[in-house]
Amino acid sequence: MNNRMRVVSLVVFLITSLAVANAKKKPSLPAYVLKAHTVAVVIDPDTGASMTDPLANKTAQDDVEKALMKWGRLTLVTDPGHADLVIVIRKGSGKIVQQTISNLPTNDRPVTVQQTDNSIRLAGQQGRAPGAPTQTAPQDTQAAPQTEVETISQDMFTVYEGGTGNTYDRPAGWRYTSKDALHSPDVPAVEEFRKLIEEVEKQQKSKP
Repeated sequence: MNNRMRVVSLVVFLITSLAVANAKKKPSLPAYVLKAHTVAVVIDPDTGASMTDPLANKTAQDDVEKALMKWGRLTLVTDPGHADLVIVIRKGSGKIVQQTISNLPTNDRPVTVQQTDNSIRLAGQQGRAPGAPTQTAPQDTQAAPQTEVETISQDMFTVYEGGTGNTYDRPAGWRYTSKDALHSPDVPAVEEFRKLIEEVEKQQKSKP
């Protein structure tokens, strides 16, 4: 009898543990991400331009925006202060230490022309818009070479809530870090973001 009770107790324990584990694995996102209609994509202002590939972040920004256009769920805007979401991107070099150029006008884009299979987008932004991320510390305004120690050597894609004020003052709603996460043409970071939103919405619809 005692052995039987032990077996039953063990089975109940295992089932409960699996249920708890599955519950923890359920994806989740802040409500503002699911309700968002507009998005602004900006380059992390704390990252410098690579000396070997100075346009890497600009190219990644353009690729992310094109992927979002193809997805079609979110409308791109240039002003983070008037966007529901702000996506901050950073192209990784794959190196821990690299030479970069600092204090460049990272998010100053006078004219932007983007074309996908179904649409063409014209936009422009002069200077830093309200709500755009600012550098963590004041720096000299002149461009200069520097040695940058990267805490993240891989591509980074971080989603914040939009609106006025510094984006970095808010907690991140979602972050994706991986090698070639911003690589064109597939841009895995955008694809993972899309899958996560669809999974969370499907999960919510299945609830009684």
